[in-house]
Amino acid sequence: MVALGLALGLVMPLILWVRRSAGVDFSFASYIDNSMVLQKEPAGAVIWGYGIAGATVTVTVGQAQETVMKKVTRVKADSNTWMVVLDPMKPGGPFEVMAEQTIGRMNFTLRVHDVLFGDVWLCSGQSNMEMTVSQIFNATREMSDTAAYQSVRILSVSLVQAEQELEDLAGLDLPWSKPTSENLGHGNFQYTSAVCWLFGRYLYDTLQYPLGLVSSSWGGTPIEAWSSQRSLKACGISKQGFIPPDSLGGPSKHSVLWNAMIHPLRTMALKGMIWYQGESNTNYNMDLYNCTFPALIEDWRQAFHHGSQGQTERFFPFGFVQLSSYLSNTTSGDGFPQIRWHQTADFGFAPNVRMPNTFMAVAMDLGDRNSPFGSIHPRDKQTVAYRLHLGARAVAYGEKHLTFQGPLPEKMEHLVDKGLLNLTYYQKIHVQRQDNKIFEISCCSDHQCTWLPAPMNASTTWTLALDVRPCHGTLGALRYAWTTWPCEYKQCPLYHPSSTLPAPPFVAFMTHQTPGHHSKDAR
Repeated sequence: MVALGLALGLVMPLILWVRRSAGVDFSFASYIDNSMVLQKEPAGAVIWGYGIAGATVTVTVGQAQETVMKKVTRVKADSNTWMVVLDPMKPGGPFEVMAEQTIGRMNFTLRVHDVLFGDVWLCSGQSNMEMTVSQIFNATREMSDTAAYQSVRILSVSLVQAEQELEDLAGLDLPWSKPTSENLGHGNFQYTSAVCWLFGRYLYDTLQYPLGLVSSSWGGTPIEAWSSQRSLKACGISKQGFIPPDSLGGPSKHSVLWNAMIHPLRTMALKGMIWYQGESNTNYNMDLYNCTFPALIEDWRQAFHHGSQGQTERFFPFGFVQLSSYLSNTTSGDGFPQIRWHQTADFGFAPNVRMPNTFMAVAMDLGDRNSPFGSIHPRDKQTVAYRLHLGARAVAYGEKHLTFQGPLPEKMEHLVDKGLLNLTYYQKIHVQRQDNKIFEISCCSDHQCTWLPAPMNASTTWTLALDVRPCHGTLGALRYAWTTWPCEYKQCPLYHPSSTLPAPPFVAFMTHQTPGHHSKDAR
């Protein structure tokens, strides 16, 4: 996948941002600007910047000429930085944030206006997260639908890679802004992220208070580029491996995007994150993705919790998109279904014990044969974002009795005399169509196993029977939707009856009985 945009190259570890500065020696951090959204209660938002070592910095939050709070700190001598944690604020605004540096008889003042308090979400990944609103279905209508969402603010990080961890961002493609048709669809794979924007828009429809959306993505990049050295070491990855050159369009060197595009944001107090990545790992460290992805989540959680002085929750909500479908004449094997499975740490669902407080949007039924950007870039990002926002409402916001994931079986029973494998699901199922190939059984004899189709047979509200008569040996395993392109657009055979959420792909060994979801038998 190719990201259209110019990299700013490798940069030095310390970037002094001079915009919004009252002299070179006093400035806010790069992303503190007019129109920003700061994290609301129960967290305290973090304000920081650069100053003269030893100087006193007073940060004031005001509204309508009245002071809401003041915080005082000093500029650290070792880093020439200052930081304050604001008192928790209810959602709303606008406010003005003023910082005043005093050293001797000298005073310097910085101000940012139109500041809102709400929930801040970080959106990251590769090109399917990077795709802008101008590239998706009904783009003109979506880009014009901004009037009701002026309290949803957007920021886009510049494409930068670095050999060492940066303390601040090297640049912004879009500073904090209100949404307009121009900045929602600035250019292909530039800004603003369609998945990020639509996710925030759907959430705003429910929450009705300000949201801040921070996009930091780069197309054609493997997870290793977004992972810290600590995270990679936890998975036994110490050296750069060979990546086929035709599989990438962005940086692949380990940690360079973590260093430049994620680490500088760690001081920002967040509500949560969403992630859309994995295509570039279908032929690079694919077998390690069930470690590298959970390790990335854990490492980012630690970093943001520590960097925000404990204001970002230690196990903040983390949502992700399971890979969609892809048509390719050159790609063979099962890279896409393997990554889909590994995205769940081999559980088939999220959250799970290895990935607590996570949520997943299944997208394998959203394939787009005619996408002008290639089938690997499906244009229906509305459904992706809608499914993600359901997960956020359930996991991040605790909304009860909300269905946010499709059905998985909790019990398998081999009816030998009837030649059937009977599946009992933990949710009600809607059989949209019969399919003779999407279920497969591993048929074993003489110490060899072969995958054979298991045609769908009779079904009820909770059960589905599969025809396993073609297997004259032992049933070793069952898998569902284990192909790069499992079905046509929204035409997979199994969905939840009321939510139109597709049943996710899975593989289950007969000794384990099920993929392991919501059942005593499964555990």
